[in-house]
Amino acid sequence: MAVTPRAVAHPPGGTPFQPYFICIKCFILSPEGSESGACGVLHHTLDGTRRDPLFGCGMIRPPVGINILDRHRDSDEGPIRTDCRLSDPHTGRRCDMSAQAKELVRAHLAHADGEQEMTLEQREFYRERIKEKLQARDAVMVAHYYTDPEIQALAEETGGCVADSLEMARFGKEHPANTLIVAGVRFMGETAKILSPEKRVFMPTLEATCSLDIGCPEDEFAAFCEQHPDRTVVVYANTSAAVKARADWVVTSSIAVELIEYLDQRGEKILWAPDQHLGAYVRDKTGADVLCWDGACIVHEEFKARGVEELKAVHPGAAVLVHPESPASVVAIADVVGSTSQLIKAATEMPNDTFIVATDKGIFYKMQQLAPEKTFIEAPTAGSGATCRSCAHCPWMAMNGLENTLAVLQDENGCGQEIFVDPDLARRAMVPLDRMLDFGKSLKR
Repeated sequence: MAVTPRAVAHPPGGTPFQPYFICIKCFILSPEGSESGACGVLHHTLDGTRRDPLFGCGMIRPPVGINILDRHRDSDEGPIRTDCRLSDPHTGRRCDMSAQAKELVRAHLAHADGEQEMTLEQREFYRERIKEKLQARDAVMVAHYYTDPEIQALAEETGGCVADSLEMARFGKEHPANTLIVAGVRFMGETAKILSPEKRVFMPTLEATCSLDIGCPEDEFAAFCEQHPDRTVVVYANTSAAVKARADWVVTSSIAVELIEYLDQRGEKILWAPDQHLGAYVRDKTGADVLCWDGACIVHEEFKARGVEELKAVHPGAAVLVHPESPASVVAIADVVGSTSQLIKAATEMPNDTFIVATDKGIFYKMQQLAPEKTFIEAPTAGSGATCRSCAHCPWMAMNGLENTLAVLQDENGCGQEIFVDPDLARRAMVPLDRMLDFGKSLKR
């Protein structure tokens, strides 16, 4: 089921870009036609008959930019292939595949993984300094379930919270602190700022983004909406402030089915963005007329039903917990499908002592905290045993670390990592957010 690559507008004087690939094991760029990368993983043969799991991401900053041309898989169970171009982000002109470009990619990974090399003494130093600075800055730390365990633990120990994106923003709004440190990805910081415009909102790094967010650009999404003016626009929380401002409703996975059911009962047709798998899930559950934007999470889309079934055969008593951002074939074999908070609840309440979990492995911290006697196993992805760091753990969530958190707190201006949202844009985005919050409250009555 190959998808024809969409046309790409070239800059003045520019030339067509040669497709490049990024290996999910080593992040080394390779031109189309190369059979393997520096890590030895098969990339792509000239005849197109063999492909290993590949994806493109937007983590690399100047002087190298990586731009996605096309994402597709050849079958429901097949690996994802992403065609990319390597270009100078200032001129748009193609860059040669150079040793320097490869080194920049390696350097980014080294930076992201650097904290793993800290000694226990160094970790304790950072933890204590962060605690002191949070108090001195009248700041509170809010962390997502998918961040690394030490970040989640630090948020809890300092009076902050660990939660999903909506609860993070809600907690930040209600907390008396004047400053919020949001450990997650960029759209979470934006949502926190929209709900708390009077507070300063910082993130350990603004480069931590989300494939769903960057895969739904404001201009393209607006054009998509204009093509379907008869549909009610519902966007997932994993979107930019600009996309939220264009929507009628914002929704989280915890209330997605209930909201679409409610809108369907009112006779409304839905335009859903950006996650196609979650959109398909709510469409199947509700029977509503739902038109989906073609977006996906690079973590959840890699889970494979065959791998889960094979793992289930090894652990026959295990329950399968699946986030609905996963492909339909994986959702179909789940014992429980739900949001992060719903999966955590299931892990604590179900009688099983073993769970196969198809979502970001960062959630294991909270699951093991609440059910220490139980065993949690990562659902397999395209990587061998889901050991690849980019398979079962979001590479952008992993960018939140002790070192950059302390750096932000030590600098009055947060090392330039402060979230700003245009007041008019925030006002417009608040309309669908308020609708979601009110609807959520109505479900609890």
